Amino acid sequence: MATIHGRGKGKSGSKKPEEKAKPIWVKYTKEEVESIIVKLAKQGIQPAKIGLILRDTYGIPLSKIITQRSISKVLKEKGLHQKEPVEITNLIKKADKLKKHYEKNKHDVVSKRGLQLTEAKIRRLAKHYKKKGVLDKEWKY
Repeated sequence: MATIHGRGKGKSGSKKPEEKAKPIWVKYTKEEVESIIVKLAKQGIQPAKIGLILRDTYGIPLSKIITQRSISKVLKEKGLHQKEPVEITNLIKKADKLKKHYEKNKHDVVSKRGLQLTEAKIRRLAKHYKKKGVLDKEWKY
């Protein structure tokens, strides 16, 4: 399948580890992994980054294998989840950076186009999340 704003059709990626059994090298219990997730979330780290930190520093390939729940579900149970979806938050940050860059460099039409595409993605995602009930109906970008 092709990408929305690009020429390519994407690349095949790596496979996730099997979810059958806990890996031999992981020495953490379910409660310890949950406490690490909560600690990182209180520092303001997003769920995707928490997964990377668990993999790189703690050697946990998938937290779902150990906790039987995803990182976002663990955060919802502990009351630490974000009100806005993470995708929209990241796109808004990207759009802000592009706006600041475009204000300084008025002749950079490539960044202007990137800003237009990013704002279109934000509007499209917001429409989807409003339909699903994740965002309020009155939410505006």
